[in-house]
Amino acid sequence: MLRYVLRRLLGAIPTLFLVITFAFFLMRVAPGGPFDRERALEAKVLENLNRVFHLDRPLWEQYFYYLGNLARGDLGPSFIYRDFSVQQLLGNGLPVSIQLGGMALLVALLVGSLLGCIAALRQNSWIDYGVTAVATFGITVPNFVVAPVLSLIFGVWLSMLPAGGWGGPSSMILPVITLALPQVAIVARLIRGSMIEALRSDHVRTARAYGLPMRMIVGVHSLRAACLPVVSYLGPAAAALLTGSVVVETIFGLPGIGRYFVQGALNRDYTLVMGTVIIIAVFVVIFNLIVDLLYAALDPRVRYD
Repeated sequence: MLRYVLRRLLGAIPTLFLVITFAFFLMRVAPGGPFDRERALEAKVLENLNRVFHLDRPLWEQYFYYLGNLARGDLGPSFIYRDFSVQQLLGNGLPVSIQLGGMALLVALLVGSLLGCIAALRQNSWIDYGVTAVATFGITVPNFVVAPVLSLIFGVWLSMLPAGGWGGPSSMILPVITLALPQVAIVARLIRGSMIEALRSDHVRTARAYGLPMRMIVGVHSLRAACLPVVSYLGPAAAALLTGSVVVETIFGLPGIGRYFVQGALNRDYTLVMGTVIIIAVFVVIFNLIVDLLYAALDPRVRYD
């Protein structure tokens, strides 16, 4: 198992290198620059800024200069937030995004699994049709529609929850619900389909023939097999919650890395965007590795030797 983990981590290095290279040159190819403003800067001031941030050098030289700093763990200074480095900005924003994405993923797993199990046990009933309809609604309605509606209803009209900002636990409720709704729908559909198949399997029929209680049949024998498709989906889902929080954090005014990514992209803050892309790529690699290990733990047929 340890050799497998080390091999996966070493294999991720070329992937991260390609992601960094592609993002670096793509940012430079896009029109505009970090010091473009509605009111143009004086030529001497612009020349000094480009020299300070090494933007006056050839593109290939900037690339190798960035890789050298990255190898030392230096993500560089922010071009827009000049009093902060990229490490400081991401260090302040990453805990917010992790809390937001982690809570949304937990809610999606708990609520989605419960709804999926109920729908599978009541197949072709009005409960099953209701869960399917809610799941379809949750998948089709995007976050940028749900977030303003929830903020308007519960934050402005009813004044029950904060409409934006980052304060106490109550400020997390609306963003977490917004992020979790599509994932709840997907998890519910996956659990429903795999649970129906698991309930018809031979080992579950055998468990029923032995007279085991229904809660043990569902909770031990069926649910473990039904969780495998959900575990496979966890990697992309966790990455989607981290990157999907870009829209949610912007709408609710949360100080996460999503807001920094949007502002950095709009202002051509090269180093800030690169730092965010690297963080997201690292999380995707880690999430996929954790999913593979969980899959092996749940399915005895899978072994990483």
